[in-house]
Amino acid sequence: MPAPGPYYEEQIASYTTRLVIVRERLFLLAILRLICFVGLCVAAYYSIPSFPFLITALAIVLLTGFIVLIKLNFRLSDQKALLEKLLFVNTNEQAVLNNQPNGFPDGKDQLDSDSYLDDLDIFGPRSLFHLLNRTTTTHGKARLSSLLRKPILTIPDIIRQQQAIRVMTAQPDKRQLLTAKGLLVDEKEGNLYSLLDWLATPSRIHSRMGMTILRWLLIAYNLFCIGLYLATDMYLPLLLGVILSWIITASYKTYIFHQHLLISKKQAILDQYSSILAVFNTMDTRGSSLLQEEQTRTGRAYHAIRRLSQLSAFFDQRLNMLVNILLNSFLLYDLQCMAALEKWKESYKKEFPEWIEAVGNIECLNSLATLAFSSPSFTYPTPLDGGQLQIAATGMAHPLIPAGERVTNDCTIGRDQRLILVTGSNMSGKTTFLRTTGVNLLLAQCGAPVCATSFSFTPMQLLTSLRVSDSLQEHTSYFMAELKKLQRIIHRIQENTPSLVLIDEILRGTNSDDKTYGSEQFIRKLLQYPCLSFFATHDLSLGSLENELPGLVSNYCFESIIDGNELHFDYRLRQGIARNRNASFLMKKMDII
Repeated sequence: MPAPGPYYEEQIASYTTRLVIVRERLFLLAILRLICFVGLCVAAYYSIPSFPFLITALAIVLLTGFIVLIKLNFRLSDQKALLEKLLFVNTNEQAVLNNQPNGFPDGKDQLDSDSYLDDLDIFGPRSLFHLLNRTTTTHGKARLSSLLRKPILTIPDIIRQQQAIRVMTAQPDKRQLLTAKGLLVDEKEGNLYSLLDWLATPSRIHSRMGMTILRWLLIAYNLFCIGLYLATDMYLPLLLGVILSWIITASYKTYIFHQHLLISKKQAILDQYSSILAVFNTMDTRGSSLLQEEQTRTGRAYHAIRRLSQLSAFFDQRLNMLVNILLNSFLLYDLQCMAALEKWKESYKKEFPEWIEAVGNIECLNSLATLAFSSPSFTYPTPLDGGQLQIAATGMAHPLIPAGERVTNDCTIGRDQRLILVTGSNMSGKTTFLRTTGVNLLLAQCGAPVCATSFSFTPMQLLTSLRVSDSLQEHTSYFMAELKKLQRIIHRIQENTPSLVLIDEILRGTNSDDKTYGSEQFIRKLLQYPCLSFFATHDLSLGSLENELPGLVSNYCFESIIDGNELHFDYRLRQGIARNRNASFLMKKMDII
């Protein structure tokens, strides 16, 4: 597998060169079209009566050439659009490698302050979702968001997810083409949720045999009357047919109107989904049962969705007043379109939701595979089966910290203790370490590689209290907001679901003795349930719990280093209780005290 940096640079150079060639060809086509058009005008102006055949032949040649050039222009314009998206995909990946923001949405609309999503920076600018997201469809974005909210907790499914990501990672060209195809449609085009609603509505035209016979008889009658009128000038039979056509169409007016609202203007999105599935079904899925299952259930999706896109486009022609009047008068156009759409619905209504769900899964896997490809130093974690909860990591760092700035740490919890008490001064790295552990566990339970040299874990739910804020709207103080968050954690672990609990400095809004007592009792409460916990605190007196609760609590710390008049941090996790104090040192340095 190629290294990500050189691969992206090579792709950028290739697509830039190809874009220049396509743009030059488009310019040449524009010149040739202009020549053909001017030639047609000159031929018409200087028509020579004595050589009508010559002028006609020349006009036909020029007109044919003009039409061919227009078709070539459309084809090259499509190539240009795709190349521009492929170029964007690679320049964006190169930018992300260089610690620039990802050009895809950051998911800030998904924020939830009552769960680990806010504490671990899962959504929003420079978040985990922002790092991962390469989705282009509403369903892809929703699937990735859902996975981060509710990661996989069963070992067989985690392994299947890992296999799928490995297989997709090894095919960067196909993955990039899949993303570029999706980017050809703007997100403003909407989504397919209304189409899913349409699938649930009962059919009223195609399913009725009498209506089907009446439609075709009336169309045949109208066509016969048109021929009769052209032959004999008799218009009354034709007028009768037109009146009957409009009476029948009007009887379905409300139904057609509501159906059109659900189906209208979906061609671009349908083409987007079908294009993504078309690329996916060319991928090599050997080695992944999950991908093979997705290919099996979407095998005939491409042509079916393209057909629905065409029918939707035909149905939208009713918005053209002239077309509406003419075609409904003689061919019952609205009813014909509805009958064709209902026939499609009856054929594919069970499969279509599965196809749309598959697109979401494919885009989610593509996002995770992009992370794996762009982060070759990351490793696939090992899920552990058995009764003992544990996490064992070496060389672990936070994936959102730039590679050149990461400080790695080793940590094992669950074998010798169930709660690690982390002490340390401000800015020493306590909270970042807790977030590092939580984010890597979340990645592991998404089936993705993690930012570590090795990482083994028992699947667990994540429960956190790292970031607390008050709420004027809900009349909630900071202290009460913190207590509610801790209460939710206790309620969740009381369900006896294996959990990883991350706590940062609780009870800041009370006096020292009350804080120490409350923290100690909360720790003892955690130890009653099936969970592993990291508890960061400035309260050094809690360190005595290691002796009181051997085999359950261990002390670890992050130290600050005072060197002369300078304060340094090495962000290394050590055993024991923190000794150095930096608050008073900094206050003196800043002439506060």
